[in-house]
Amino acid sequence: MFYNLFREALSAKHLDLTAISINRAIFFLAVPMILEMVMEALFAVVDVFYVSKLGIDMVATVGLTESVMSLVYSMAIGLSMAATAMVARRVGEKRIKDAAKAAMQAIYIGVGLAMIISVVGLLFSESILEMMGASEKIVSEGAIYMKWMLGGNIVIMLIFLINGIFRGAGDARIAMRTLWLSNGLNIILDPILIFGLGPFPELGIAGAAIATNIGRGVGVLYQLYHLFGGNSVLKIMKEQFRVNWTIIKRLMNVSLGGTGQFLISSASWIFLMRIISMFESEALAGYTIAIRIVIFTILPAWGLSNAAATLVGQNLGAQKPDRAEKSVWKAAFINMIFLGIIAVFFFFTSEALITIFTDDKLAIEYGSQCLQIICFGYMAFAYGMVINQAFNGAGDTRTPTILNFIGFWIVQIPLAYYLAITIELGPKGVFMAIAIAQTLLAVMCIFVFRQGKWKSTKI
Repeated sequence: MFYNLFREALSAKHLDLTAISINRAIFFLAVPMILEMVMEALFAVVDVFYVSKLGIDMVATVGLTESVMSLVYSMAIGLSMAATAMVARRVGEKRIKDAAKAAMQAIYIGVGLAMIISVVGLLFSESILEMMGASEKIVSEGAIYMKWMLGGNIVIMLIFLINGIFRGAGDARIAMRTLWLSNGLNIILDPILIFGLGPFPELGIAGAAIATNIGRGVGVLYQLYHLFGGNSVLKIMKEQFRVNWTIIKRLMNVSLGGTGQFLISSASWIFLMRIISMFESEALAGYTIAIRIVIFTILPAWGLSNAAATLVGQNLGAQKPDRAEKSVWKAAFINMIFLGIIAVFFFFTSEALITIFTDDKLAIEYGSQCLQIICFGYMAFAYGMVINQAFNGAGDTRTPTILNFIGFWIVQIPLAYYLAITIELGPKGVFMAIAIAQTLLAVMCIFVFRQGKWKSTKI
């Protein structure tokens, strides 16, 4: 029974997610979305594993660069949320051609943003690292990594955006295959280009960035094939190529809220990284490794949250708001069970997990401490992330933006500074602030979601 359902979830068959049972709809969306995010999470861990062989400073370089790249991810995710919400709403209304038109306008926006970011990255990578408090060695040896990542950001922008389009259409299977293809290629190319295996030159940390760009570039080509001529439910035809400023404006309005909420959270992570960089390099390395491990578990849970967002969008389009709400509560409960199990596992195996990536005793100590403290906020975070995405799926990106601002900027950053610097708890204070802020944010999300105003959002 389960095997047959699993196979059906991974097939290319399109289902009316507003008509089948809620449990079945969650399952059919969540399976490919979770598997999609599992591969993304696996790559994040594998990438830092190989980079760690180059030394602590190179791990710190990746950590600093990723904190800056999180701003790019914020824009890409914000735009993808707008695309998911609009495409899902149009699909729920059975207006497939209008959904395709919205998808094409979103791609135009993404390409424009990526070009601007590329110029900034190629010209100012060294200055950005210096502003982040990087040592002279990290700036001189690690700037090339940031240049490749920021310079090639268009593949990151498009892979997030187009996968958001497929999710909104209910085509989560294509989004899953895209990340399996791109990140699978990344994992293969990482050691080859970093260490110069076979006929390939040894590129060091630059090899990790080049592998990422190649892998995700191939993934984007795969997406475009399905979007313009494959077997996707959503197909962009010639008539949808025309620029539609009305739709672009609507997408920008929604995406600004989505981008804003992730910029708020991402920028707060940059401040946390800046606080931790005031201590030993080992603290920064341990924190970077621990966060990659956290991402490994958070991303699959994010897949379930994306499923909830799609169900909210399509059910609101089909005039079924109560069904949309029930879908969110069921998805959140499942997410809580999953992350609760992970939290217990992290608490008892944290040191062994960090040891896989480094043998530096101090880095292991900091990384282990980070995992153990952050996992205390996992169960609350499970509800918070699903409900946040439910708001976004409804097209209400303003509410989670406000909630994120309170959680990250009013609570997390001041609390991290106070605990780490003022009362001298060191990096431990930062880790505690993360767990406390995430728990508070989840409580606020639940309270606001119960008010039900998101059901009347128009897009």
